Amino acid sequence: MADSVDEFEFFLEKPWSDGLPVVTPTEARLERFLKATKRDPNEVIGRIPPMMEPATVRTVAIHALMAGCKPEYLPVILGALPLMLREEFNMNGVQGTMHGVAPLMIVNGPYAQKIGIHGGNGCFGPGFRANASIGRAIRLLQQNLGGGLPGTGTMAMYGSMRYTNAVFAEDEEGLPPGWEPFNAAGMGYAP
Repeated sequence: MADSVDEFEFFLEKPWSDGLPVVTPTEARLERFLKATKRDPNEVIGRIPPMMEPATVRTVAIHALMAGCKPEYLPVILGALPLMLREEFNMNGVQGTMHGVAPLMIVNGPYAQKIGIHGGNGCFGPGFRANASIGRAIRLLQQNLGGGLPGTGTMAMYGSMRYTNAVFAEDEEGLPPGWEPFNAAGMGYAP
C-alpha cells in the first residue's frame, strides 16, 4: 500500500467494512493469527450464503483480524462457523430476510473464560473486546463472503445493531443450584 494512502480510509471506502475502521490485515499480522490454530490455512470451513463464497481458515483469520480479534479468538470462530452453516441454522434465511435477525453465539467452558468472553452484566454492551470482535468477525464474513450487504444480499428494512455484538459467555458460576450449563441441558453434551 502506498504511503500516501490512509489505510483506514482505504478500507472504509470499500464495501469490506461495516462502517467502522478495520485492522489492516498485513501478512505479518495474518501469520501471527494463523499460529493460533493447527489447521491448514487453505482448509475450507464452508460456503457462506447467499453468494456461497468459500470460508477458509485463512479468510476467517483475515476477517477476525480486521474485526479487531486477538489470535486466541480464532478457534472460537472456526468452531462456530460450521454450526452456523448447517442447513437447520438457515444462514441463507438469516442473510436474506426482511427482519433484523443475526446469529447469537453462546460460548461456555474454560476457554471462554480464558479469552475473556463476558457473560455477566452488560454482556451485550460495549467494553468487552472478545464479545464485540468475535461477533463483528462473523458479521464481516457474512457480508464479505456471503454477500450480506443491505439491499442486495440482505433485505432487512432497517437492519439491527445486534448484527455485530451477539456473542456472550454462559455465566456457569451464576447458575442456580441444580441447573446444568446450556451445553449439557440444552444440547446434550457433557458438562
